[in-house]
Amino acid sequence: MDASRRQSGIQQLLAAEQEAQQIVNAARAAKSARLRQAKEEAEREIAEYRAQMEAEFQRKVAESSGDSGANVKRLEEETAAKIEQLNQQAASISPEVIQMLLRHVTTVKN
Repeated sequence: MDASRRQSGIQQLLAAEQEAQQIVNAARAAKSARLRQAKEEAEREIAEYRAQMEAEFQRKVAESSGDSGANVKRLEEETAAKIEQLNQQAASISPEVIQMLLRHVTTVKN
């Protein structure tokens, strides 16, 4: 009787361990999916912003196309400077944004 009770206890422990492993695996899969989704959303936003800036640049170039080549060159230089400035700003806050995204994505709420 004592041996069967021990065997039953061992079986319960094994079942609980398997259930815990399944929960952990499900949480890992969900975390991975959330990370992929966050990355895709960020890439989509970057593409939209880039398209918006390119359209603005093209509009400015089109407006000044009737003017002399100096205006076009000035606009290109201003645009290049603005792009560089935006790239520097993005690079400076990128680690913070990544940490914030990771913190929010990897936090599991029950």
